[in-house]
Amino acid sequence: MGLRSFIARRIVYSLILIIVVIIVDFFLFILMPGNPAAMLMSAWSRESPGARQKEEYELNALWGLNDPLYLQLLKYIRNLLTWNFGIAIVGREPISLLMAQKIPYTLLLLGTATILSMLIGLAWGMMVIRRRGSSFDTGSVVASLIMGSLPTFWIGLVLLWVFAVSLRWLPGAQAFPVEWAGGNWPQAIVMSSSSSANSLSAIITVNATQAWNLLWGYLSHLILPLTTLTLFDFGGWLLLTRATMLDAITEDYVVTARAKGLSENSVLYRHALKNASLPIITNAAMAFGFVLSGAIITETVFSYPGVGAWVFFSLDQRDYSVLMAFFYIISLAVIIANIVADLLYGIIDPRIKYG
Repeated sequence: MGLRSFIARRIVYSLILIIVVIIVDFFLFILMPGNPAAMLMSAWSRESPGARQKEEYELNALWGLNDPLYLQLLKYIRNLLTWNFGIAIVGREPISLLMAQKIPYTLLLLGTATILSMLIGLAWGMMVIRRRGSSFDTGSVVASLIMGSLPTFWIGLVLLWVFAVSLRWLPGAQAFPVEWAGGNWPQAIVMSSSSSANSLSAIITVNATQAWNLLWGYLSHLILPLTTLTLFDFGGWLLLTRATMLDAITEDYVVTARAKGLSENSVLYRHALKNASLPIITNAAMAFGFVLSGAIITETVFSYPGVGAWVFFSLDQRDYSVLMAFFYIISLAVIIANIVADLLYGIIDPRIKYG
C-alpha cells in the first residue's frame, strides 16, 4: 500500500474516531453529577421550592436539556462538526470567541515549554549516553527524577517567592502588565498615509523602543510559568532519550559501525539516535497533541489567562458547554498529532511499510 492509500485510510479512520469521541464526550458529561441550572439558581434561596423548580425547568428548556437524549446527541454532533460551540453558561459569551482569546496564550506558554523541555532533555540525554556509567549519568538521572516528582504548583510558588517577591526581578501574575488591560499597548508600529492628486501612499514606522517594551512586557510575564513547566518536563525527555539510546547502542549495527572506525559522534547521532527516535517521536506527538489542554495548575498559580485556568473555572461552575468543546478540541489535536507521527515513522525509518 502506497503513501497516498495510507493517508486516505488514516483520514477515514480518524473521521470515524472523531464521531466516537464526540459520542463518548457527550455521555461522559451527561452522566456527571451536578446541574448547571440548579447551581445558578442556588443563589436564589429566598424563592419557594416551586418557584425555583419552575426557573430551573425554564433554564433547561432554554439550553435544550429537556429534549430527548437522542435529539440532544444529534444536535451535539451537528454543532461540534460545524464548530458551533454555543454560548458559555457563565458570562453568556460565545465559546469560540473565548477560545480564540485564550488559545494563543496557551500555545505560547505550553508550546514553548514543550519545545524547550524536549530540546534540553534530548541534548542532556545524549550527553548522559556519552558518559554512561559515570557520576554525571547518576546525578542526571537523580536530578530528572526529583524535578519530575515535584508538584508544579510548588515549583511555581518557589519561583514566585524568589524572583517576584524577594528579588522583584519579574512580575508574578498575568500575561502582560496591568496597565495594558484597557487596550493601552505600546504602539510599536505606526501607520500613516498621504495622498495626492494621482497617488496614495502608506508609511509604516517601527518604534524600536515601543517594540522592545511590547516584547518585554509579554516575555517578562512568561518567564516564570515557562521555567516552571520546563523544569518539570525536561526530566521525562532525558530519561526517555537515555533509555532508548541504551537499547540502541547495544545493537549489532552500532557495534559494526564502531568496528569500521566511525567516530563516536557519527555512531551516536547518525546511526543510534535515528533508530532510537521512534519512541521519542511518539512521545513528542502526544505532547504536542495535548498542548491545547493547557497547564491548569501552572496557569492558576500565575493567573495566566490561558485555556487551563479557564477550564478549571468552568469545571468549578459546572459550565459543561465549555468543557465539552474543550475536550473535543483536545481530541482533534491528539488525533492529528498521531497521524503526523505515523507519517514521520515512514520518513525516518525506511523499514516501516504502510500496509
